Amino acid sequence: MGTHREGTDFPHLDDRGNAHMVDVTGKARSDRRAVARLVVSMSGATARQLERGDLPGGDVLALARGAALLAAKRTADLLPLCHPLLLGEVTVEIGVGVDEAEVIVSVEARDRTGVEMEALTAAAAAGLTIYAACAAVDRSLSIDGLTVLDKSGGRSGHWHRDLDGTVHHTPA
Repeated sequence: MGTHREGTDFPHLDDRGNAHMVDVTGKARSDRRAVARLVVSMSGATARQLERGDLPGGDVLALARGAALLAAKRTADLLPLCHPLLLGEVTVEIGVGVDEAEVIVSVEARDRTGVEMEALTAAAAAGLTIYAACAAVDRSLSIDGLTVLDKSGGRSGHWHRDLDGTVHHTPA
């Protein structure tokens, strides 16, 4: 079996270039946190329906929050290189603006690997739920800007992305 060579740029590849899960057995558990964001763009009329809960699917915002929570917990089942994690907290905030819904998901855990993929997967699931529920009334929908806004814990330290894309990093 090929194993990962220390010092290579992508730890999910072994010495033969095959994908594999990173071995985190020897890593100490530490507090991990990640915040992900995306925006679902839509017409103003659809945004008003979404905010009022007047879409054919009912309270779409509640459905989207539930989808995000489930997706965060099931990320390792969806993405083959992710480790199953015991999540400590998942928060989902959905704000409806004039012509968009902004989804922000925060995930926290005390574990041996980060929670960025859980936050991203949760935000994507919430966005897809909103999209699916609004598609019957609005063909202008788009999902944009899925990104990690903040990450802390582990060897890489803390980093934060401003909404303009500027990244600030504080090494561990």
